Amino acid sequence: MDTFSFDGRVAVVTGAGRGIGRAYAVLLGALGAKIVVNDLGGGRDGSGSDLGPAESVVAEIVAAGGSAVANGNDVSDPDSAKAIIDQAVAEYGRIDIVVNNAGNIVWGALPDADLGNIERHLDVHVKGSFNTVKAAWPHFLEQGYGRVVLTGSTGMFGLPDNLGYAIAKASMIGMAKSMTVSAGQHDIKINVVAPNAMTRLGSREEGGSADDVPEVPGMEPELVAPLVAYLAHEACQVSGETYVGGAGRTARLFVGVTQGYLNEPGTTPAVADVAANWDAVNDETGYYVPGDIMDWAGHYMSHRTPDAAQMERVTPDQSGASR
Repeated sequence: MDTFSFDGRVAVVTGAGRGIGRAYAVLLGALGAKIVVNDLGGGRDGSGSDLGPAESVVAEIVAAGGSAVANGNDVSDPDSAKAIIDQAVAEYGRIDIVVNNAGNIVWGALPDADLGNIERHLDVHVKGSFNTVKAAWPHFLEQGYGRVVLTGSTGMFGLPDNLGYAIAKASMIGMAKSMTVSAGQHDIKINVVAPNAMTRLGSREEGGSADDVPEVPGMEPELVAPLVAYLAHEACQVSGETYVGGAGRTARLFVGVTQGYLNEPGTTPAVADVAANWDAVNDETGYYVPGDIMDWAGHYMSHRTPDAAQMERVTPDQSGASR
């Protein structure tokens, strides 16, 4: 018996009508959470709509003794995304967890991929995630509690023809980091999951049947769900991090910085200096993992005089540039 209870908690799971999202919603429902099962019900490319998949998952959760309601709103529209959170509050009195799983994929790469391809991914993955979290944020602040799981992907490392998808998924890391800073001392934790499972988004066919998913033993969506449930639980105290889950393995994915090459104090580096020390620039020995931008600045600028005036001049502003 799983000892991680979600009794009294209310969760919104987007893109929960099929595949990985369904697995998340079913597990959270089985562990006691009340679930708003959101799914636009479109094709792989995000086109079309059908409330049927969300209603089917609700019926599955209710049949198992849980509580759930269906929602067919579009996360890419701010008002529609807010309506998802509003339904959770209206139905269950609160919102504790937002799992942003809704996604689409439109295959394309340079030179053929155009701006429209990029925007279609950003609308769902990036804007959709932002819209739902923004709508839930006032509730999180008022109750001093919230859990957010954003969906990234190891697809950000690059696959043939997945440019827009990779761009959108890589942005989840920055979103989680920045939202963590916004949360401050409130018990609001935001993390990213990069699922490793077979789903319909992996197919090269546009649109396509929801049932057209290769069955690969050990790559079932259900094997990702326990990691997401932990990230959504009050026991989880990390924030701004990214984890890969599925196929029986759970791992942390992080952005690290090498110690690099430090030019001789008082001298101006030339192109030749960079080239001559390229091995040191790329040497991973002693790398560090910044917790936030100030942590990075503390490492990167550690060779500078640390008096107050000097630190003011080198402190990164919100754009990431140095003043």
